[in-house]
Amino acid sequence: MEFSSSTHNFKKACNMSKASSIPGDWSITETSNGMSQFESSGGGSTMERVEYTVPDVAEREEKAVTRSKFLVFFALLLAVSGAAAATYLLTASQERNDFESAFAGLGSEVSTVARNKLDQIYSALDAYSTFISSQVDADPNTSWPYVLVRDFGLKSEKILELVGLTSPNFAFLPIVNEEHREGWGSFVMESAPVYYQESLLNEGDNRTVEELMNITATYLYTHARDENFKFTGPIEVQRPGPILPYWQAYPLPQFAIGGLLPTGSDMLQFPDMANALPTTNLTLQPSTTFIQFYDSAPGENFGKVTVESQIMQPIIENRKLVGVIILVLPWIDYFQNLYVDGLTDTIAVIRSSCNIGIAASGKKNELSYLINSTSAVFLGQLDAHDPKYDDLLVSRVILDVEVEESELPEGVCVPTLTLSLYPTEELEVSFQTLTPTLYTLVVVAIFFFTSLVFVLYDYFVGKRQRKFMARIKRQDQIVSNVFPAAIRDRLYEDEQKGSKQDNLLDPLGGGARGAPLADLFLETTVVFADIAGFTAWSSAREPAQVFILLETIYGAFDRHAYRHSVFKVETVGDCYVAVAGLPEQDKEHAMSVCRFARDCVKTMKDTTLKLEVSLGPDTSELELRVGIHSGQVTAGVLRGERSRFQLFGDTMNTAARMESTSARNCIQVSECTADLLVAAGLSGWIAPRKSKILVKGKGEMQTYWLKIKAAKGSKPSKLKGDMTTLVETAELSDSISESFDSDNVETMTKTERLVEWNVEALSPLLQQIVASRAEEEVPIDPCLSKKEATIGTCGTVLEEFIPIIPLKRFDAAELGKRRNTMSIDIGEEAKTQLRKYLFNVASMYRENPFHNFEHASHVTASVKKLLTRIVNLDDGNGLRTSSDEIDLVDVAGHSYGITSDPLTQFSVVFSAIIHDMDHPGVPNAQLVKENTCNAQIFKKSVAEQNSVDLAWSMLMGKEYEALRACIYHTEDDLRRFRQLVVNTVMATDIVDKELQALRKARWETAFAETAGKDASLSSDDCKATIVIEHLIQASD
Repeated sequence: MEFSSSTHNFKKACNMSKASSIPGDWSITETSNGMSQFESSGGGSTMERVEYTVPDVAEREEKAVTRSKFLVFFALLLAVSGAAAATYLLTASQERNDFESAFAGLGSEVSTVARNKLDQIYSALDAYSTFISSQVDADPNTSWPYVLVRDFGLKSEKILELVGLTSPNFAFLPIVNEEHREGWGSFVMESAPVYYQESLLNEGDNRTVEELMNITATYLYTHARDENFKFTGPIEVQRPGPILPYWQAYPLPQFAIGGLLPTGSDMLQFPDMANALPTTNLTLQPSTTFIQFYDSAPGENFGKVTVESQIMQPIIENRKLVGVIILVLPWIDYFQNLYVDGLTDTIAVIRSSCNIGIAASGKKNELSYLINSTSAVFLGQLDAHDPKYDDLLVSRVILDVEVEESELPEGVCVPTLTLSLYPTEELEVSFQTLTPTLYTLVVVAIFFFTSLVFVLYDYFVGKRQRKFMARIKRQDQIVSNVFPAAIRDRLYEDEQKGSKQDNLLDPLGGGARGAPLADLFLETTVVFADIAGFTAWSSAREPAQVFILLETIYGAFDRHAYRHSVFKVETVGDCYVAVAGLPEQDKEHAMSVCRFARDCVKTMKDTTLKLEVSLGPDTSELELRVGIHSGQVTAGVLRGERSRFQLFGDTMNTAARMESTSARNCIQVSECTADLLVAAGLSGWIAPRKSKILVKGKGEMQTYWLKIKAAKGSKPSKLKGDMTTLVETAELSDSISESFDSDNVETMTKTERLVEWNVEALSPLLQQIVASRAEEEVPIDPCLSKKEATIGTCGTVLEEFIPIIPLKRFDAAELGKRRNTMSIDIGEEAKTQLRKYLFNVASMYRENPFHNFEHASHVTASVKKLLTRIVNLDDGNGLRTSSDEIDLVDVAGHSYGITSDPLTQFSVVFSAIIHDMDHPGVPNAQLVKENTCNAQIFKKSVAEQNSVDLAWSMLMGKEYEALRACIYHTEDDLRRFRQLVVNTVMATDIVDKELQALRKARWETAFAETAGKDASLSSDDCKATIVIEHLIQASD
């Protein structure tokens, strides 16, 4: 079986494996197009990577889900729009229906009341005409037209009250034929005073009968008019035919026309009367016309008020018309006295079927009124309703004279009055409420609530889906890191086919397995690169420091592998294994691996120099040992638990032997690889090893050294296709201090790098001291300088030694407040003085084995590591728990109070740095024997006392005031610091028998079984003192 994947897929697989551990400031991020890229947070270059893309299926599914969401949301939007519109229209239609129904009922009631009231009026007029006729028939002394209705005003008032009219004009008009004209004057002179007297009394009029008689005509007359229609005076009637004089009226006329009261005025001079009388005469039925009603006559012009209806009620004698009763019906008065509950904002149109009266003069035979329950407004002689309410018309005939039209002569019309009722917009608005809007808002609110639930549901589902997809992508990335692209794709294909036997998610499943995923590659080159000295170095380091080193170095190797088209197979401990020539064949596999190995060796040296500042001494001593061999390998997936892509075969074993027999900082290649380089014309890259090496299972082999320095004119290999090269080296880890320029690390001496590391080791401890004082608000003792000058001057250092050091008591509240000290700044001046002080300390160390500054730095690293183990509890698996989970009281109890005081921790680390200053490299006994100057002064523990004196004297110099201000502020802190330094340094003298006896007795006292019952503070201080001394002894 052969791999058929493309070069692109191979490089994707290689690149993913190379990017599995990117250190320092480098990270892998995913771009918008689904690709991964290297990014440098420190402003370095960014390069697009093609090694991993989001699976197409996932992208398609995600797009499909997104489209579905939009479709659902759009459907919801359409649904709510339709529901809201339907709700609004239905509720508005219901209101319209309610309005129409209410108006139909109201109109029916109004028309009925109007018809009944008009019937009452006509019935009252008919009764009154009958009364007058019967009165004449009953009085033998009375004949037509000389009829005087006694108490006319009183009777008229009662009738009008009965029919509910308050402001009409009521008049009795007899018909005077030609033969009766001569007797009319005498009748008036005889009857008018009686009529006037009764009316004045009834109406409470202040005028007198004489005044009225003076303006009463004793003849029948008409009014003369000029060309401007002005009245010029009365003219006696000379025309033939009957005359209709204005006789009795209620109320009495209040003004004279042409100097005369209308009494005796011929009413047939007016067209409306002249047109109505023939109809009444023919039908002997009431006649109705529209007339203009006047209320005054300023000068000789009438004051026009409104248009009303004039009812002409016939008075019949022996089937003959002998007179009429005229009622001017004020429609405003008529409508405002209907008393219909709920009547408001309604248009009432009165239509006449005949063009008589003013209608005969060319004006419309219809009147419009705006009526309410108790008021009415005349709108004009027109139809004033809104045409949009035509369908809501409520119409009823309120006056219909029962006359056969066939009996009427041509040209005679008996009027019929029709009342048409229409609503107004104001009336419709009064029926409109906020119900449609409220219902619509409720529907919209339900939609928004549903949408909100949908969005929230989608958010939580999407959040879960994103987590799931992120996990799937990460798992796919991990699979791409572990397996080449071709192998990965084959695994996915088997998974999609449902092959449970090959399911990596169930590697321990039973049953027969399918065909193994393995192939033979004939032309490959394998490289093994091991970090020499790593085991001893890592044993003295914290786990985090070990991984900082490995991530930084292996991350750089990954980038070189990517650059040279080399596939990273795995890292086993501190050994880095890579191969070129698979899974895609590469004719230049040997050259690619050699270039890769050469770059790795150079990078190893540069990186360890830089990391020594942050990871401590001996880091720069770590070197790479590389072995390379070319040949065939068997590669595939070894299925089972934690399946991965692995290589097998003799080539792998030989490459491992090349590495194990190589030298530090050297690259050893086998003869097979050397032959490939020679065949490629690169013989200048190699040099034969002087002697053959003995290889297990192979015997003696001739090997070659690969020259580290690149041959002149050689260039690094380039990837094919769209791939581009990455930067050659990575930035340093974030753990490197910013207090100095890391770019100059390569030019620094070893001592300078050790000094910088010690600065970084002591600075956090100083931060803790400053933080503790900040919480306690401890001021600087003004007399501290005087006390500094006296301390340590009364005797030797050994005389200051005490068995038990009283430490600061535990305060959980204060300790909890200063958990995070990273934000505390000790100041650039203090840090500069610390660096200067350590340089001076380093300069006072002699180059003696185990007593030099490098050894002191080793001791410092060990002490700091052990202190960290004491201060920070472990959760059982070697990883520190978060600070929030640590029981402060438990910590303080198990460390005997060492965790309570950062000054104690600083003092122990400080003592480790200075404990061998100016040490001559010979035991104290030899110094005493030789009777050196120091031996004469100190007698015993000569080197240790001398180191304390030198370090203390230097620290008390004026140039270190800021540094001392960080260490202590009070005399108590000063004395405790001094005592801790003395006891810790003196503990490094393990030869002095008296001190050893004292320590043994103190141990037995503190940790004996009976001592556990002693819970006194001195017992804890004793144990803490013993722990501190053992820390420095174990580290030294």
